This record gives sequence, structure tokens and C-alpha cells, in this order.
Amino acid sequence: MRFLLDTHIFLWLNDEPAKLSPALHLICDDPANELFISLVSLWEIQIKQQLGKLKFDVPWQQMLKIQQKDNGLVLLPIKLQHIATLETLPLIHRDPFDRLLIAQAIQEEMTILSADTAFCNYPITLIS
Repeated sequence: MRFLLDTHIFLWLNDEPAKLSPALHLICDDPANELFISLVSLWEIQIKQQLGKLKFDVPWQQMLKIQQKDNGLVLLPIKLQHIATLETLPLIHRDPFDRLLIAQAIQEEMTILSADTAFCNYPITLIS
């Protein structure tokens, strides 16, 4: 299966795996699953790090390389169809990064891995 990691799931996978639920551990540890991270999540991480809201022991670029090597993490680009899908989403969740992740999951037919319960209000499959 194909799974899209929410930003905090990516960060937990790197720094705080104990925060992941047993279900998320099983999914992330199964080599048959394809794990994706959106460029929007990396953009969010960079912005929050620059604002001082996130601090890391290693640069986020290094975390990405480690996850690409260890878990086969694949980068999901932002496509025009993802942005167009935003027009169809109700304004329940107002975070622009999360809204774009939801749009990507819809367009790419991916399950989102997230602890954000607001995602449940959209036509996606969510595992937390």
C-alpha cells in the first residue's frame, strides 16, 4: 500500500518513534508498504525551523536522507491537480500545509498517516 506521512509522523519516525502507535510502527516497518513525504511537509519543516518553532540535532535534509535510505521514503511533488483539488475541500481544516496533504492524498489515492483528528472530516483514509 501507499502511505503519505503527515509532517509530525515523519519527525516522530526520526526522533521520537515511541510516539508512533503500534499500527503506525507496523506500517512503517513493513517493506511492502510505500512511504511518501510531500514536499509541502519539507517546506513546513523548513519554515518552522527558521522561525525557531522546531529544533533538530541534525539538519532536516539529513533526516530525509536517512529515511530515504532506511525506509525507502519517496518524495511526493506538488502538482497542479493537487492545488486544484483544494477548491473542492470544505474549510474545516484551515492549516494550508495539511489541506494540501489532504488534497494530495485524495488525488494520489493514498492513506494518510497522522494523529490529526481533523483529517477525519475529509474523504480520505486516515491511520493514526
